Amino acid sequence: MSVQTICGIDLGSRSVKIALMRQQAEGKNLEILRLESLDTIRFYREYGRKQGEKLVVDFEAMGLPVVDCLVSTGYGRNTLELAGGKAIPELKAHVLGAIYQTGLKDFTLIDLGGQDSKIIQVRKGKMIDFLTNDKCAASSGRYLENMASVLDVSLEDLGQYSQTPVELNSTCAVFGESELIGKIVEGFPLAELAAGINATIVKRILPLLRSFAGEVLVFTGGVAHNRAVGQLLEEGTGRRIVIPREPQFNGAIGCCMEGRETLV
Repeated sequence: MSVQTICGIDLGSRSVKIALMRQQAEGKNLEILRLESLDTIRFYREYGRKQGEKLVVDFEAMGLPVVDCLVSTGYGRNTLELAGGKAIPELKAHVLGAIYQTGLKDFTLIDLGGQDSKIIQVRKGKMIDFLTNDKCAASSGRYLENMASVLDVSLEDLGQYSQTPVELNSTCAVFGESELIGKIVEGFPLAELAAGINATIVKRILPLLRSFAGEVLVFTGGVAHNRAVGQLLEEGTGRRIVIPREPQFNGAIGCCMEGRETLV
């Protein structure tokens, strides 16, 4: 078996994640060659061209080589299929990515992305139950971005705070901003405000986890880069939290795993 290159693309609502991986020999694990994230609007505007019912992607313009297999998933999967590629369900891609990145076969996956959230129960490497929420951004990366903007801090700085959180009760991302501004006016310190934002994300996820058994939680998506959310999630559930090395690229990596099976 010659060296084969696979490209996985996760067409997210706010960003497009691309994973380029290769398999040196049959039976060997895939090796990550390149990971890249692009703004969704920029991806479609600069590198996509509609051809009939499919989207032709200019990989050369993106600096990507010709690949042996292309697999896509994600928010845009049902709107336009990539020409020359295979589309798979988003949940399947995330399960495959989590198995590759952690080596686990029994876990509950929590994926908090830019605009939605997913909880998937996996047993013996197979999805047995799931719950998704794409109607409200209150437990997503967009909520964190908006609230960090109100505090005028970076997302990285926001993720440092978990102690003595101020209580934020609004269940809506939009009204949450107004509530946060009110807390600022009341004089609460930055550390408590930031901790309150992180705690609110976890508070919205915990009730959803009650119907998902298991000792291990695999945490993926862009929000997994927020250390405080991971810490508060572990404290709130009493379960072990595993964060893969590349949580934001989990779906794209899962696409590559599906591509490997296609090439066999």
